This record gives sequence, structure tokens and C-alpha cells, in this order.
Amino acid sequence: MDLSQLFDIQTQLDRTIMENHGLYDKDLVPAKVLALQVELGELANETRCFKFWSKKSASLKSVILEEYVDCLHFLLSIGLDCGFHVKRFETNPNNLDLIQEFQEVYKKSCDFLGCLNQEKYVKLFEEFLTLGEKLNFTWEEVEKAYFMKNEINHQRQAEGY
Repeated sequence: MDLSQLFDIQTQLDRTIMENHGLYDKDLVPAKVLALQVELGELANETRCFKFWSKKSASLKSVILEEYVDCLHFLLSIGLDCGFHVKRFETNPNNLDLIQEFQEVYKKSCDFLGCLNQEKYVKLFEEFLTLGEKLNFTWEEVEKAYFMKNEINHQRQAEGY
């Protein structure tokens, strides 16, 4: 799938954040990877896929999707910071269950942090897209939710978030 438009939109948000918070000349990649990992945890929490001790069901699909696109914002931003110019990604269909898929994305985020190269970034991104498929999101749903959350993020920056 082609993510060129999302990278372009993320560039605008990143510039706004950099200007608003005086972050030029700062290496934000480690913080953004940690933010991605935290958002992955929040996403997993909303799915409740690992909560074997609870009978409570997962959050609404819209809530889970919003957490997913929060992760997507950070993934796009990391790629921009690293100067990676990959715009097309594929998914990696596999036989992993949802818990294993979350663990695989988290593992690939750690692998990437240990060696910030484009190959590891692509593997991380593609595993994340595979997670989205396992969550039963269509790409159209993801894009629409990304655009909506991006507007919210711009509004938050305008309001001094």
C-alpha cells in the first residue's frame, strides 16, 4: 500500500510540533520509539486480548482504531526523522494469534531501536500493518481515522497541548 500522502501529512504535523516546542536539532527517535511502544500497550489494553483473568469485552472498534492510528502517527514520524523514503509497504500474513502479533510488533520496535536502519524500519512497519489486519481494520478505515486524529493533533497544538 502507498503511504505517500500520510507521510506528507505527518511532515506538516511534525513541523508544527517542532516549532511549537523548540525541538529542532534534537534527536527524537528514541523518544518516538518509546512513545510507539507505549501506544502499542494502550492499543493492546483496549483489545483486552491478553486479559485472560477478565470477562470484560474489548473496547469499541472506534476506540481500538484510534489507538491504532496513534501508533501510526509515531511510525510515520520515526521514518521521517530517520530520512527513510519508503512509501510502499506490504503486510506479512502469518498464523500468529493477536497476542503473538502484538509481541512481534513490539519485538521489531526493539530490533529497530537497536539498529536504526531502513530494513528494520520496513519490517516493523509491515508487521504493524499486519497487526491492523488482525484487528480487522480495512485500509480505508485506517486512513479515515488517521486524517481525523491528525486534525485533532493539529488542534491540540494550536491550543498549546
